[in-house]
Amino acid sequence: MRIGFNSQDTNAAAAAAPSGGAGAGEAATSSTSTTEVADWMNTASTQLVDLTVAYAPRVGLAIVVLVVGWVVIGIFRRGINRVLGMKQIDVTVGHFLGNLASISLKIMLLLSVAGMLGIQVTSFIAILSAATLAIGMALKGTLSNFAGGVSVMLFRPYKVGDFITGAGQSGSVQSIHIFNTVLTTGDNQTVIIPNNAISTGVLVNSSTQSTRRVQIDVGIGYEDDIDVARKVVMDLIAKDKRVHAEPAPMVAVGALGASSVDLVIRFWVDSGNFWPAKFDFNENVKKAFDAAGINIPYPQQVVHHVREKDAVAS
Repeated sequence: MRIGFNSQDTNAAAAAAPSGGAGAGEAATSSTSTTEVADWMNTASTQLVDLTVAYAPRVGLAIVVLVVGWVVIGIFRRGINRVLGMKQIDVTVGHFLGNLASISLKIMLLLSVAGMLGIQVTSFIAILSAATLAIGMALKGTLSNFAGGVSVMLFRPYKVGDFITGAGQSGSVQSIHIFNTVLTTGDNQTVIIPNNAISTGVLVNSSTQSTRRVQIDVGIGYEDDIDVARKVVMDLIAKDKRVHAEPAPMVAVGALGASSVDLVIRFWVDSGNFWPAKFDFNENVKKAFDAAGINIPYPQQVVHHVREKDAVAS
């Protein structure tokens, strides 16, 4: 029996052979990829378990520290606000100091928790320090005024309504702000003084004491009687109900001037009567001396003229 092959059968067999080889290669590649994925998943799961076992206690402890620290900081802040309120610190300053303390403690807490988790915080601290320094240098004047305002509100060298002299200005305090103090002068001008200038300079508060001493300097002629002048002044003092009996008023010779005997008049009044009493006595002393015939001399010089023949004879 003869079996024959034609060309079509040969071509079909040739076409079928390469197709079968490609399918086997793809199956082998797919099997390799599946094995690699399985190995990677096994490795990842093993590493995850190891990391969980290693870091779970740290993470748990860090969470506990974070929660407890946050609560303690909140309690501490409320305590600060309560203490500042008891000391009658300005509300603005009290809130600022409370917020400042709270933010500082929270930053320290977060850095501590990061360190517990193994995070290197040295670089963060360096960056924070550099930023703080840069901000401080840029806001040097503003921060100094703020520090002065905090100092004024904490230690209260003056309060609203006091008459003060500071930074070359005098006036009644109208308001105290965190960066400046507002004064009203005697001629009703508003003066705004930076708190740094007041807190770091000499400050005179004329309202802290209930009484003040008035001093008036007046000169009389050398030919006038000192005792008579003293009696005239003491009679004026005795008639004025604003003058305190204690400490006792006094009239004394302060100096023997070039053209007058200089009397010093001193007496005490309530602080609110200081300027009215001083102005009234300046006027009343002048009128009383005029009525008593006591001279208040002008500055003068005595010139001795020597004739030429007297100079030659001598």
